[in-house]
Amino acid sequence: MNIPPGFRIVAETSAFERSVAEMVRRVPAGTVASYGRIAAWLGKPEAARAVGGAMARSPDGVPAHRVVTSGGRLAPGWEREQAELLRAEGVRVWRGHVREPIPWWDGPERRDVRSTRPGRSSG
Repeated sequence: MNIPPGFRIVAETSAFERSVAEMVRRVPAGTVASYGRIAAWLGKPEAARAVGGAMARSPDGVPAHRVVTSGGRLAPGWEREQAELLRAEGVRVWRGHVREPIPWWDGPERRDVRSTRPGRSSG
């Protein structure tokens, strides 16, 4: 198939890509999450690369700049813009990496049914 220069094939967004976008929207400003942790939170711990692909195709409004590698490295190809967006949220970035201590997001809250039973203290 010959595609003219400047054109690209756009596929319909998959359920996984929509799940990734929704999870990334939950990452609070000033924190970051790794591709692998997002995959694990979605129940697909082996899908870190797929999360990266989904981020590359994410719709507007998804704070993709808050997703980095497990070592805190920024995404190749748009490090400058990603660093600027993170810095605007108070995240320290240096030489293509989020600086230690990395402000990792703890992830989505999980309800512990045992802690919500009557007569039990939740904390």
